[in-house]
Amino acid sequence: MSFARTLDPPYYAVIFTTMRVNNSNDGYAEMSERLEKMVCYQPGYIGMESVRDKDGFEFTVCYWIDEVSITNWKKNLVHQEAQKKGIADWYKNYFYV
Repeated sequence: MSFARTLDPPYYAVIFTTMRVNNSNDGYAEMSERLEKMVCYQPGYIGMESVRDKDGFEFTVCYWIDEVSITNWKKNLVHQEAQKKGIADWYKNYFYV
């Protein structure tokens, strides 16, 4: 496992957990790939790491240079679409701050 290359502090971490509903044909993989490609070009993005256990529980940490960058990513329409789809179809017990 490799870790995101972070800058010298200060930086910010957004942490979220999910419990994946296992359905390989629900569009999750495609949306996840799309977001991973997009976030790399988001100003202020530093890196991300994520782990998922065999039961579908996932823990993700996403690193940012400042709170403004985090807020701007939250406003991204594709990101918002993915969150809504996640809550409705992909996750049990989804929580994101």
